[in-house]
Amino acid sequence: MNRSDFPLLANNPKLVYLDSSATSIKPQVVIDAEQNYYANFGVNIHRGVYALSVQATDAYEAVREQVKNFIHARSTKEIIFTKGTTEGLNLVAASYGAQFHPGDVILVTEMEHHANIVPWQKVCADRGTILRWIPVTQKGDLDLSNIDELVQGVKLVAVTQMSNVLGVVNDIKMLAEKAHAVGAKILVDGAQSVAHLPIDVQDLDCDFLVFSAHKMLGPTGVGVLYVKEEILKTMEPYQRGGDMILEVTKDSATWNEPPYKFEAGTPNIAGVIGFGAALKYLTDFGMENVWKHEQELSKYGIEQLRTISDIHILSAAAESPRGAIFAFELTGVHPHDVGSILDEQGICIRAGHHCAMPLHKKFGFVATTRASGYLYTTKDDIDALVVGLKKVQEMFR
Repeated sequence: MNRSDFPLLANNPKLVYLDSSATSIKPQVVIDAEQNYYANFGVNIHRGVYALSVQATDAYEAVREQVKNFIHARSTKEIIFTKGTTEGLNLVAASYGAQFHPGDVILVTEMEHHANIVPWQKVCADRGTILRWIPVTQKGDLDLSNIDELVQGVKLVAVTQMSNVLGVVNDIKMLAEKAHAVGAKILVDGAQSVAHLPIDVQDLDCDFLVFSAHKMLGPTGVGVLYVKEEILKTMEPYQRGGDMILEVTKDSATWNEPPYKFEAGTPNIAGVIGFGAALKYLTDFGMENVWKHEQELSKYGIEQLRTISDIHILSAAAESPRGAIFAFELTGVHPHDVGSILDEQGICIRAGHHCAMPLHKKFGFVATTRASGYLYTTKDDIDALVVGLKKVQEMFR
């Protein structure tokens, strides 16, 4: 990996980009792939019999095969393209959630992103189901001391694999075993994890996995929902319209086979093709290497941030593996002031509740400052952050 592969970094050599948990920077190959589609075969897919449409369809469907291989799914029928993680979660909540009954339990954790909370709250309101919570310890790990009790009566476990605030990586394989032992399914929010560590859905034995292209070098507006094929067959469509229909009469309609049954309308063709270039880039680099780099950054980042006085770092003492995500509070300085002052120094971070208000409430914060890295992040970036934070403190003394 070379930082010159990323035009945003090459064109702004002094930029310190530490907001990769929100969205990643795109390499030139991804930009080129999208541009190539629009310039040379930018037509619709699936419906056309002419050569350009066949070319576009083949390029689009080739990415579905790439995704299947990237996460080790059994079939491309299990790979549904969405707008992103949030749409994938809402699709499962609306379609699979329609099978829930009053008294069924959905188990989530206190570290979930709002996108993996709010859809289940609606299912509970609509279906009479119950939302149950796995607590988070003060160290930042899931408290699984009574997991056998928590999974009783559960229909679905919906859990993040890597927290977008704490950076901790949860033991999905163990949680899947616990869920399946009581007849429940497990849905994994992989918005952060799929970008940062090797994923094998067969080894994890998860039933659903959702993630977004834009967090893993790809374009915005593209996501993936993986569902085991036998479960897909039980689910009704989320949206209805073009391309997901097999036959329509004046009185009724029948649906296409998965995955097309869940992909109504013209998709983000260019985005999916660009995502294919991102997947190739990550595959060539090696996800094992991405994760190794992340853990080195995480260790270095915690060490350096601890040199700052009056800083509270969430999950710094966590026992779980963790990626390069650092949420913290500088005593006496509002996170938005931290973000604004760092921006003046060319350092990009995130300030706020990071769509995780229950988690912040758990730790007694309204908001935090969050710095997050990726494969293009260096120790020099961490050093610049630390220097910048010390300047922030000097200004407020």
